[in-house]
Amino acid sequence: MAVVSMDRQYLVARPLCSDDSISGQYGKLYRHHKGLLHHFKEYFLICDSQRVKNAALSLLPVIGWMKIYRFREWLFNDIVSGISTGLVAVLQGLAFSLLARLPPGYGLYTAFFPAMVYFFLGTSRHLSVGPFPVLSMMIGDVVLRLADNAPVNITGFEELTLEERRVVVASSVTFLMGIFQLSLGLLRVGFIVIYLSDTLVSGFTTAAAVHILVSQLKFVLGLNVDSKNGILSIFRSLEEIFRNISQTNLVDLAISIVIMVMVFIVKELNDMFKSKLPVPIPIEIIMTVITCGVSYGFNFTTRYNVTVIGDIYEAPFAPNVEVMQQSVVDGFITAIVGFAVAFSVAKVYAVKHDYTINGNQELIAFGVSNIFGASFRSFAASTALSRTAVQESTGGKTQIASLISAMIAMIVIVGIGFLLEPLPRSVLGALVIVNLKGMLMQFREICYLWRKDKVDLVIWVVTCASAIILGLDVGLGVGLGVELLTVVFRTQFPLCSVLANITGTDIYRDRKDYLCINEPKGVKIFRIPAPIFFANIDFFRDKLVKAVGFNPLRILRKRNRALRKIRKMVKSGELQKYLKTGYADAREDEGDIEDLDQPVDFSDLPFWVNWNGELPSNIYVPPVPIHSLVLDFSAVSFIDISALNGLKTLLREFIRVDVEIYIASCDAYVFEKLHNCKFFDDEITTSMFYPTIHDAVLHTLEEHPTSKHTIHSPAYTAHIWTISCKTSLFLCC
Repeated sequence: MAVVSMDRQYLVARPLCSDDSISGQYGKLYRHHKGLLHHFKEYFLICDSQRVKNAALSLLPVIGWMKIYRFREWLFNDIVSGISTGLVAVLQGLAFSLLARLPPGYGLYTAFFPAMVYFFLGTSRHLSVGPFPVLSMMIGDVVLRLADNAPVNITGFEELTLEERRVVVASSVTFLMGIFQLSLGLLRVGFIVIYLSDTLVSGFTTAAAVHILVSQLKFVLGLNVDSKNGILSIFRSLEEIFRNISQTNLVDLAISIVIMVMVFIVKELNDMFKSKLPVPIPIEIIMTVITCGVSYGFNFTTRYNVTVIGDIYEAPFAPNVEVMQQSVVDGFITAIVGFAVAFSVAKVYAVKHDYTINGNQELIAFGVSNIFGASFRSFAASTALSRTAVQESTGGKTQIASLISAMIAMIVIVGIGFLLEPLPRSVLGALVIVNLKGMLMQFREICYLWRKDKVDLVIWVVTCASAIILGLDVGLGVGLGVELLTVVFRTQFPLCSVLANITGTDIYRDRKDYLCINEPKGVKIFRIPAPIFFANIDFFRDKLVKAVGFNPLRILRKRNRALRKIRKMVKSGELQKYLKTGYADAREDEGDIEDLDQPVDFSDLPFWVNWNGELPSNIYVPPVPIHSLVLDFSAVSFIDISALNGLKTLLREFIRVDVEIYIASCDAYVFEKLHNCKFFDDEITTSMFYPTIHDAVLHTLEEHPTSKHTIHSPAYTAHIWTISCKTSLFLCC
């Protein structure tokens, strides 16, 4: 092959190739692909020192980044970031525990134990592990269903108080969540998160933010109302709140409004001047300290009947197996959502700071973190976007910042937690609502998706609406179902097109998109931009028939019927005087419909028929306007058995009406699948496969020189002898 480079041009001189000629000339290798059993043996049964070392580094990523840790450059930044993040984690732990319907102290345990484990097992250097509002809300729904609303029919619940039952349910679901995550990580199926697209996660978290907002209204208003769960729970909760709105505690309401306004304003200032501020102003901490002092000084609990968080220390409870059995689905959904959110956030910071993360190891890290945490009072842990942003923006370089953050939570638990006992719960509710700003602002994506992608808009709206109306668990299932349906529809009904040559090039594009194009006469180039499988093989057939302008099976049957009439005419002597030799042995074939689908057989006749010529007046067969059909398989990534049989039948029908079939740019694995499934026979051969569309088109021009237009092909001549019979045209033997 000769290649000549020119200014923004290239010229390639090579012989016209088919896949067969390339395989023969360049020595194609037929490789043996490793099977599932081989991979299993290689992964589990082969062991050497290098594999042990790699396994240790994989299971304990802390070893890898600690070896390159720059103590002089990074340690101070990690300390500052850890302290800042720890203060935020303490408040978020207290606040998010209310979403899980647990005493506030359990949120501090969630900020401590999972972060300690993730320090050793996690691959992200910037993720702040701890409570996440959406997961807390999902845990709260299970707590409400199994601890509050359900009858006491679980072993061990008889002697427990309501609060203790809630803790057992939360820890049990978290333990089960960790088991699922650990199992998925060990099975190396971290790819499962790809089924939760960014659009779906956005719609789901937005709906969760609405649920969280409604759930915190009772704390902001100081109301003592029952929580609701299940279908339409958000509307029933609003109904309960408005029914008791007259009982609002004005002190709680005033505190909440002041907290929300002050925190919102300072957070906006932090965003405006983040390039000038060494660390963001810790407005949540400031307002919490002030409110604690005021509440203690003015004795809000006694004088104004304000509910405070009370005792921070809480006793641990072991997970309950019966609770796990009744919450398997909840545990799995929580595991997937928690990992999906954490992994998406981790990817953002990994790209920003140029390092890699391992999805399977992240599953293992979160699984062990939640199992360990559930054994020590904590509930479901993932990451909060705002907390991770604080850790990264304040200079955090590694998980040492998370370790220090966890230490801050531990100090509050065992040392100074009693100072937070006078804190009103309305303050925590107000902080939760303010921190929902980012998730609630995702409603703006509706306008963006409307302009960019209507299908993604449907996914977002359906997921969000169903999660709001039907509940988070059912809503996520509905959203995932709609998302998968869109993928099925996009592959089942792809945008097929007829291609044409862009004049003067070897490039082929949709003929509807360009003006300067060339379509060789009698050649049709068809492209299907999707895999071919059982669900779209009929669609593929319909689109191809529409593109070529005729149904090959219908033409084939008409030709066989016409041939029967011609045999009768020969037998009756009507055509004998036009033939060179006498003929009286034509068989009269009255076969059934299956015979009409067989190739046209001229073996018992001394001639064959030019079906595109003129036929006797009592015989009509629609002409076939093309002699060659080129199928562009460049986007066909796989083909299943059902589609393979349908494709073979379709190609035979075209071949039997004298249309030459060429398949261009077929993937090697698809070609191998065709070989293995005995796709090729006397009619369908490997010689019809070509490496490019242009190779296939040039070959058709060699075979049919009258089709030439502006595409060059070698000169070609032939002599065809014909005779006429009345109005029919026959080609002599």
